[in-house]
Amino acid sequence: MVNYNPLQNLPSSDELPDSDNTPVDHELQAIIPTMLRVILNWLWGSRLDWFFGVNMGVYHTTGKNPRVAIVPDGFLSLGVERLKAGKLRPSYVVWEENYIVPILVLEVVSKTYGKEYDEKMTDYAKLGVLYYVIYNPDYWHRDKHDSFEVYRLVEGVYQRQLGKPVWMPEIGLGIGREIGTYDRCQREWLYWYDSEGTRFLTPDEAAEQERQRTQRLAERLREMGIDPEQV
Repeated sequence: MVNYNPLQNLPSSDELPDSDNTPVDHELQAIIPTMLRVILNWLWGSRLDWFFGVNMGVYHTTGKNPRVAIVPDGFLSLGVERLKAGKLRPSYVVWEENYIVPILVLEVVSKTYGKEYDEKMTDYAKLGVLYYVIYNPDYWHRDKHDSFEVYRLVEGVYQRQLGKPVWMPEIGLGIGREIGTYDRCQREWLYWYDSEGTRFLTPDEAAEQERQRTQRLAERLREMGIDPEQV
């Protein structure tokens, strides 16, 4: 008898499409996960063991066809190379990542309902994604859900997590929402938080904070009769 292992015939990333080629309904679906990735790049700049994908196909073996990707608006994987063999990834292929699945996925709900609360929740649970974040700022009344929900996988079932923000010990970050300014737009955004509930700044906010600190220091030196340019 010949032993047949279907995993030996899985396609490589070069053979697979980058995404499902479905355009987003609203730019928030791209901006919010991109913003979270930008903050992580600043926060975890020295780490090489993580990857955050935005609107990228995740190919896996828990669905009906490994050639059909699931495409979260954003996802985070830990314990993988930041760059794949020194290059950017065209997609995230689980069997090329030592079968490490994303630890967190993010879906931003838009006008066209994307089955975030049923089909995708089932798919992510089967895949083994530990945290599932759904942000629904505009259509939560329609969907009869809160505008921001975080779920954790417990014995194969997603359980709602409470907290403002929600702390995720396996990641070492919290996730929550508050009013801020990003991309020249003031509105509610999603942010990362530390264990004390303090929000991590965006790189632009951090740079502005440092500029103001330097300016205040220069003003104090001048009041003391010291030229800050000579310090």
